[in-house]
Amino acid sequence: MYTIQFKFEQKGLEPVTLENIEPGQSILEVALDHNIELHHNCGMVCACSTCHIYLEKGEDFVPEITDREEDFIDRARNPKLNSRLGCQCILEAGSGTLEVTVPDQSLIHGE
Repeated sequence: MYTIQFKFEQKGLEPVTLENIEPGQSILEVALDHNIELHHNCGMVCACSTCHIYLEKGEDFVPEITDREEDFIDRARNPKLNSRLGCQCILEAGSGTLEVTVPDQSLIHGE
């Protein structure tokens, strides 16, 4: 089971900590299941960059970034070394703690 702490760049949103999260789900699915808004225009098939996140801690608990994912991250607003797509960060078997920062999505609302 995993613990995931979501932090938000958007002003006015408080951090959210989720516990007892089962492996096999993507960070995007976990967010949506817990009413955390994370855009996902392509329907979770790694065809856009709207579910862009910063994976601050826990990279060992998700698959390595693929070339395809990296190509889409390059199109995201303000990509960083720890940028990932939430739809591609699927929790592997095991347990641990992840820290995720959600970029300010109010800036990309019209894209």
